[in-house]
Amino acid sequence: MLAATLAFLSYLGVSAALLAAFIFIYARATPYKEFALIAHDNLAAAIAFAGAVLGFTAPLVASIYYTQSLGEMCLWAGITCLVQLVVLLALRRQARRIEDGHVASAVVVATVSFAVGLLNAVSISH
Repeated sequence: MLAATLAFLSYLGVSAALLAAFIFIYARATPYKEFALIAHDNLAAAIAFAGAVLGFTAPLVASIYYTQSLGEMCLWAGITCLVQLVVLLALRRQARRIEDGHVASAVVVATVSFAVGLLNAVSISH
């Protein structure tokens, strides 16, 4: 039981740190001040951010389930982070409209971020 508890705490701690790192990196990569907009109730920024976080978290969950080590999980988290940044770059025109509160653009960015994250997650299993 002790080994299982230690494994649980290890995976939980490392995955929480990886999620925090992704949030920091993603917020710095957006063409606007993510947290300032969210603090000022910019719904578009919150929606797009939520999609990116979910798009990162789904593959992170899959990597915990399918990989055999913390190192391998961290490698997949790095790949997943890069994939989410590519999505942001590919949708940069939509992302720029988020700062002005365009919810439709945010929904597009969030949806593509999450969809790509799900594809990334299922690809880890093969």
